[in-house]
Amino acid sequence: MKALWHKVGQAGLGLCAALATTGALAVNDLPGGPAVRQVNMHPPVTRIADEQQFLHNMMLWICGVIFVVVFSVMFYSIIKHRKSKGAKPANFHESVKVEIAWTVVPFLIVIGMALPATKAVVAMKDTTNADLTIKATGYQWKWGYDYLKGEGEGISFVSTLDATHREASDAGKPVGDDYLLKVDNPLVVPVDKKIRIVTTANDVIHAWMVPAFGVKQDAIPGFVRDTWFRAEKVGDYYGQCAELCGKEHAYMPIHVKVVSQEDYAKWVESKKKEMAAKADDPNKVWPLEELVARGEKVYAANCAACHKADGTGAGPIKALAGSPIVLSQDKAKQIDIVLHGAAGGAMPAWKQLSDTEIAAVITYTKNAWSNKTGQIVQPAEIVAARK
Repeated sequence: MKALWHKVGQAGLGLCAALATTGALAVNDLPGGPAVRQVNMHPPVTRIADEQQFLHNMMLWICGVIFVVVFSVMFYSIIKHRKSKGAKPANFHESVKVEIAWTVVPFLIVIGMALPATKAVVAMKDTTNADLTIKATGYQWKWGYDYLKGEGEGISFVSTLDATHREASDAGKPVGDDYLLKVDNPLVVPVDKKIRIVTTANDVIHAWMVPAFGVKQDAIPGFVRDTWFRAEKVGDYYGQCAELCGKEHAYMPIHVKVVSQEDYAKWVESKKKEMAAKADDPNKVWPLEELVARGEKVYAANCAACHKADGTGAGPIKALAGSPIVLSQDKAKQIDIVLHGAAGGAMPAWKQLSDTEIAAVITYTKNAWSNKTGQIVQPAEIVAARK
């Protein structure tokens, strides 16, 4: 029996080693994101992140030296003055020198640690004189970005986990080095410019965090907080929501694309043209076929991750194909759910979408798959429901 268990144990260890080797070979370091077997902090690309890394290492060395000195003295005293060697305890009540030493030395250590840390914290909070101000709004479970001030002012979009990565997660088959970090619309900023990030949230507490920038700022409903960064290197940098914000918390990545000033100007121009093309008149009356076509794209970008491309849902996610609410002649309930969410946030609110996009996606669900209702929802109905 022992021999059998020994063989089983060896086989188990071999399988674990094989899986670990396969996993290590399948994943590579992600520039601007996590690295395989990462121990240290992310390589910094801002002066603030560089300062944080310096403070981290300095504190580690100071604490390590204190640990070694204190325990060395303690173990030396225990061994050198043990009773078995005939050591006699000293008989004294106080020592002015010792009192001064253990007061002054810790004070100097704390001051030596506090001064550079305070300098870094003050710099982290100085969001004045920003070249670009962007509002980052946390939603369950995506980020909304609004360019408030500076070049690109007026640009607004939602950044969501790439649908293929969510499908890969549901299938249990990770894909790529940027697994669960790829988004459909990355935040784009120019290099060597001070970027102020204003954070807030629409539903629960989120946190906007990009380790390579040394930035982590809570996004709290009803409050406005801010932070900043100045990326010194062009590239792609990744982060995630750093607050436990609900069941889709793991699917709320952040992708910041830092580009040259020239490329940023081109991006701003193309993005504004794209927004102008999408700036629909909410009073326009759309034909069914055009709304369905538009709604299919909106559904693929925002809804398919949970409700699936075929509308069948999964687990607690309700199916839209054959749904009584979707099939009902009363459009108001479905409109209300899409605008305000339902089930305590399990179905998030989508009021950040335009009136035309919401009308289109509802019309699509009412006419896709087996839901051939022929019903249509116009943007004007969404405008009325928002009031």
